[in-house]
Amino acid sequence: MTDHPQGDRPEGGSPFANPTPPPPPAEQSGSAAPPPPPPGGQEYRQPYGAPAPGTYGGSTPTPMSQQEEKTWGAAAHGVSLAATVLSGGFLSFVAALVVYLVVKDRGPFVRAHAANALNVQIVASIVFLVSLPLMAVFIGFLTFGVAWIVAVILHVVGLIKANNGEWWTPPLTPSFVR
Repeated sequence: MTDHPQGDRPEGGSPFANPTPPPPPAEQSGSAAPPPPPPGGQEYRQPYGAPAPGTYGGSTPTPMSQQEEKTWGAAAHGVSLAATVLSGGFLSFVAALVVYLVVKDRGPFVRAHAANALNVQIVASIVFLVSLPLMAVFIGFLTFGVAWIVAVILHVVGLIKANNGEWWTPPLTPSFVR
């Protein structure tokens, strides 16, 4: 049991039976000055990490420098090349799509090379899918292999061209994505 002085609790035992009245409000006059600003001289602002009003959803991406565009243009082909080699061509479309979606708004050069990498992968993926049923008659192994080699070569050339800062459109690929 707890020890409570007799004055804290009324006879009924409930602490809320006779609440203490709140203190009277301070006198307010029409000429009262507003409260002083907080110490440090800064007024209240949004808490850290809270977005400013009206900017929900993020901001516009900043454009890249010329060197950054060359690096990301080469990376678009390099990531697609690595995915083509490591997955046998099956996941390379996903890698090219992710790079395109990440960098497409950062500059025209990087957008063009990311779109080129994605276009190469779209064509290669179509040929890969057509080759699968054709493997029953063995011609599919040939078409799959040729498509894989052509995709690897186009990504190597694209990587070199992007790294050198050259605009390039890969042959044998329509522009599905621009």
